[in-house]
Amino acid sequence: MPITTSITPCLWFDDNLEEAMDFYTKIFPNSSIGNVQRYGEAGPGEPGTVMAGDWVLDGLTFRGINGGPMFAFTEAISLSVTCDDQDEVDYYWENLVAGGEESMCGWLKDKFGLSWQIVPTRLFELISDPDPVKGQAAMQAMLGQRKIVIAELEAAHASAS
Repeated sequence: MPITTSITPCLWFDDNLEEAMDFYTKIFPNSSIGNVQRYGEAGPGEPGTVMAGDWVLDGLTFRGINGGPMFAFTEAISLSVTCDDQDEVDYYWENLVAGGEESMCGWLKDKFGLSWQIVPTRLFELISDPDPVKGQAAMQAMLGQRKIVIAELEAAHASAS
């Protein structure tokens, strides 16, 4: 008998889950906020504030809790967004990094501290070139970037011999 399993990432927020759900669902297409559970009069949180909730980002379901300040996001886990072209890279980069911080090699932290990788499919094509010199040249170009710029990767790849 087949077993059906559903795996849903659950993210721990301090007290800004509602803001995060709204932020993320406005950036990604095919997204929505689902069930939201709020604290009642019996506590332990402020009545009416969000305790937990779920949302969908481009078809992928997430769950979140307002668990308090004792745990924070680290780079040990990130969400990767694969982009078809530079316009998509620019869109996701600019929207997700707003209020957050840039890192290297297509990585950023959003304003909630969650790490994201914004990666064009062209990067994978270039670094996987059968000619290892060309692939390495594209990789070296990427290692020097913050937001990935496809034209720079292609120029490095093309100039390698």
